Amino acid sequence: MTIYISQLYLMNTLSQWLIALAYIAGGIIVAKVAYFIFKRISKGLVSHSKSMLDDVLVETLEKPVVLAITILGFYIGMKHLNMTDEITLIISNTVKVLIVICITWFIVRLVNAIVQEYMEPAIDSSNSKSKRQLLPIITKVITITIWILGVIIAFNTIGYNLAGLIAGLGIGGLAFALAAKDYLQNIFGGISVFTDKPFSIDDRIKIDGFDGKVEEIGIRSSRIRTLSGSLVTIPNSMFINNSVENVALEPTRKIMLRLGLTYDTNADKMKESMDILKAIVADNQDIVTEEPVVFFENFADFSLVLLFIYYIRKEADIPQAQNKINLDILDRFEKAGLEFAFPTQTIYNIKQ
Repeated sequence: MTIYISQLYLMNTLSQWLIALAYIAGGIIVAKVAYFIFKRISKGLVSHSKSMLDDVLVETLEKPVVLAITILGFYIGMKHLNMTDEITLIISNTVKVLIVICITWFIVRLVNAIVQEYMEPAIDSSNSKSKRQLLPIITKVITITIWILGVIIAFNTIGYNLAGLIAGLGIGGLAFALAAKDYLQNIFGGISVFTDKPFSIDDRIKIDGFDGKVEEIGIRSSRIRTLSGSLVTIPNSMFINNSVENVALEPTRKIMLRLGLTYDTNADKMKESMDILKAIVADNQDIVTEEPVVFFENFADFSLVLLFIYYIRKEADIPQAQNKINLDILDRFEKAGLEFAFPTQTIYNIKQ
């Protein structure tokens, strides 16, 4: 079947369609070449510069420039086609919106790059937990503000009054407000975390069954690394409605241990066992020696129960301190001939 170049397809000849597609494809190819130049040549040139600002600019310009070139190729290609006024207006407005989004994207990337290259190292060197906690929140607020302004400018560019549009939503606006209620509650929760400071980054906390170290405090949510290694994202509203236990602020770690000895242990042996526990505390530098509690607590079903309460210092390695105490108890009780009880029964067979 013969295909004529001059034959019309949707108001345009085949040659016009081919030219338009060529411009679009050319824009994509040029964008790829530009990306290669930014990646290889430009970074090679700025690497010899002592200033970090040019590196930041090159890093942030890469992808927005590629997107801008692609948009330009699409726009030029579409200009070579005959289209109705309505379609021409839609394409023109779409390109305008994409250009504004591209510029907004570049500004957001620039702000984030400056924060990462300049502000984060400065805060890390100052060892200020409050500044480390505040920086991500400020960065996200600025990012969201820039995007909101970008969207408003994009709508205004194509002739829409966004403020009037929102005001005219009526019931739809009410539904939007209700949907945003939880989001705003999370934001206020993040503000309360920052102002009240119940915990800081790197603190170990317990909340709603989760136990771990705080890695990030954001505007809407915070992230903690649990003891098992998983990363949990918690909405900030939970910090308003739930109790938060800051384990990092505990002065000492209280350990309560019940030891059951066999019923053939006499009173002298019971006193000896309590003296051994007190001696273990005195010999261990990780334990607060002024506060141990040792007493004969109970006559249980299968054992004579000793209650042993001691406190591990905050700066000590808590698991290792517990491990050492338990091994000392096992070793010294064995040497003293003290036996631990286990559930037993005595059955008497009475013959008639």
